[in-house]
Amino acid sequence: MSEPRPEVEVRRSARRTRTVSWRREGATVVVSIPASMSRTEERRWVDEALRRLERSDARRRPGRRAGDADLAARADALARAHLDPIAPDGPWPRPASVRWTRPMRTRWASCTPAEATIRVSERLRDVPGWVLDHVLVHELVHLREPGHGPAFRAAEAAYPRSERAIGYLEGLSAGAGPEITGTDEGTDDTEDA
Repeated sequence: MSEPRPEVEVRRSARRTRTVSWRREGATVVVSIPASMSRTEERRWVDEALRRLERSDARRRPGRRAGDADLAARADALARAHLDPIAPDGPWPRPASVRWTRPMRTRWASCTPAEATIRVSERLRDVPGWVLDHVLVHELVHLREPGHGPAFRAAEAAYPRSERAIGYLEGLSAGAGPEITGTDEGTDDTEDA
């Protein structure tokens, strides 16, 4: 099922002679075109703008079309790039499985270290790639560090955009309505982000 087409506002300008540009203003896509452009050309450029924006969004939001195998490959690449270099005794532990799961009520993701499994909420399919990467690194760190103590935080900080991603997730939680805390209250063998 395809996503609904966003609202489009076409702005014609007599000062604009040949160029076409587009940008987002909130939920609206604004397409600026020359005033002399025909309606047929306008439709063609609106379609082109929407196609390019969708392609750009897909690159920035890698989870949108990613399957479990893509998610596992992404986690492995992150472990190689950020955690293997800081591992004290060889490569960082790898998960037995990484998979998308139905939206969790109070978590973005969870890790069960004893089973080496990571589950990521489908709510994260539409976040920017760097946010998804932080969540995966967070859960990968739990494979070696079960709690959120100083050693955990130091390893998590190996991903350079962690602090920014945490702020993004806090804002997303605040806007989501239901409280998604990201803390580990009431968990036993499962660590959650």
